[in-house]
Parts: sequence; C-alpha cells; structure tokens
Amino acid sequence: MLYRAQDRQGTSRLGYAESTDGIHFTRRDEPVLSPSAEYEKDGGVEDPRLVQFGDTYYLTYTGYNKKDAQLCLATSKDVVHWDRKGVIIPANKGNWNVKWTKSGAIIPQQIDGKYWMYFLGTSADNKDQGGLAYSADLLHWTEATKVPVLPVRPGQFDSRVAEPGPSPIVTPDGIVLIYNGADEKLVYRTGVAIFDPKDPRKLLWRADEPIFQPDKAWEKIGQVPNVVFVEGMAQENGRYLFYYGGADKFVGVAEAHVRR
Repeated sequence: MLYRAQDRQGTSRLGYAESTDGIHFTRRDEPVLSPSAEYEKDGGVEDPRLVQFGDTYYLTYTGYNKKDAQLCLATSKDVVHWDRKGVIIPANKGNWNVKWTKSGAIIPQQIDGKYWMYFLGTSADNKDQGGLAYSADLLHWTEATKVPVLPVRPGQFDSRVAEPGPSPIVTPDGIVLIYNGADEKLVYRTGVAIFDPKDPRKLLWRADEPIFQPDKAWEKIGQVPNVVFVEGMAQENGRYLFYYGGADKFVGVAEAHVRR
C-alpha cells in the first residue's frame, strides 16, 4: 500500500506498508516519496493512484506547492524507489479545467491503441469534476474532451465534487470507475460510473445513490469530518477490498463480495 501522511507542519509525503492478508499492515519507517521538486515544495505529495504495466509501476499523484495543485507522475520497478516524470496535467491551462488538477486513475489496458486516464479538474465555477486524457506512452498526456466526462450533479451526493478513485475495472460490458463524490457541505461518499469499453469518453450509467458513505465515528470526526475517500482497490478470492481515507486522519479498508 502507498498512503499519504502529513508531518506537524502539514507537509504531505507518501508512505509504504505491506500486508499478507490485505487487512493488517506493517509500515516502512521512512517515506518512499517526499517533496523535492518545485511543484511539490511546502505542500507535498498527495492522492496516490497506482497501476502496473509490464514490470513498471506508474504512480499518479498530486504535487502541491501551497499555490497550485497539479497532477504528476512517477515510475518504479519496486514501489519503493521512484523516478519523477513531472507534471502531466498542469493547473490553470486546461480545456475546461482552468484551476487545479488531481487524482489520475489510469485504465489498466490500452483501448483503441491508446492509454486513458480519468482525472479531476476544477472548472471556472469552482466545481471539481471528472475529466479524461489519453497518451501513447503513459508519460505524455493530452486532454480528450472539451467538457467533463463525469460532471457534478446539482442536488445529488456529488453536486460539488466528482473525483476519480482507484484504477478502473475493465469488463466486456463497461469500464467501471469508482469515484469520490461530495455535496455542497463537502460530505464525501463513494459513487460508481460505467463507461463504454470501446470509448472511455462515453458515460453509459451512473448510480443515483452512493455505494459507501461515512458511518463510523472515525469517518465522521477527524482532520476533515464526514469523509470516506477511496483511492485503492484490490480483488482477492471473490471479494474486492476498498482502501480509503477516513476523515483525512485514518486509513480504512472495506470489503464487497463479488456476485456470481
């Protein structure tokens, strides 16, 4: 597991932890990614999302310098030693995402000869919405649309934020994207959307109700209250494990069994 942690000054770093059962983890003493580039300094590195192609791990993360948050990329062969590749979706320069960028969820296979990534961008009305980018090499990314592919929905649980979560699941019937939705009170709940397996730009279906929401005391009370924020997911023995932040203070895990 890669996770985000803060020091007493509020600077974020990425830590590493291991588990044999997916539930009980042992943490490495030192972080595996600490802010060093100009686009990370003073704020830190946050929002890790991980995907593997061949023998290389690709890590998308937010570089935050107390001024801008921008979507960045690093690669590794062992998940411990990371090679920065820089900002891949810059802030303030997008088609519709004219402020910050964050949270890149790369689809774990090519579609139509390209790699695809859902990401968060902030539009001019200060809404955080889901966008889409494509790449030929996983290193250089181009926005795929002029508008969000996963927009916020007024009056619903995702009226303020629609932010991609873990790497999507690809099935013959659709690309399943787990995402983090927030309402106007910034209560974060988990949503699910399905995109066309042949065209990641095309939204086929989206749940009207969240599939996961703050319930435990430690999900409701913390650094940022009323938050469950899914960033990692693993499939094992007929179940999916969700790894999520609880109130921006704890890391939790929840499981869902696969229906057959």
